[in-house]
Amino acid sequence: MSGDEATRERVDARVVGRVQGVGFRWWVVERAKALGVTGWVMNEPDERAIRVVAEGPSSALDALVDALHRGPSAAWVEAVEARRAAASGEHHDFEMRRR
Repeated sequence: MSGDEATRERVDARVVGRVQGVGFRWWVVERAKALGVTGWVMNEPDERAIRVVAEGPSSALDALVDALHRGPSAAWVEAVEARRAAASGEHHDFEMRRR
């Protein structure tokens, strides 16, 4: 196991803007799976935000957070608020959740 794999982290991010109804959650699932991270994505109740919880190597999480700032072509990202913490190890795949 490389040092990067041994130091798994968790990112809890809120993405604000035109992010619902534009395929953003599907897009996040595809990016997360390609990066090999686990966790979930779901719409927030306010209809202007989604929440992403992901765990994996630090470099993969950096790439995911960078991607969240861009989003899919139909989205408009106003802000990304992301916090880092230690990984919990509770996730085994990356899924889309409902509120």
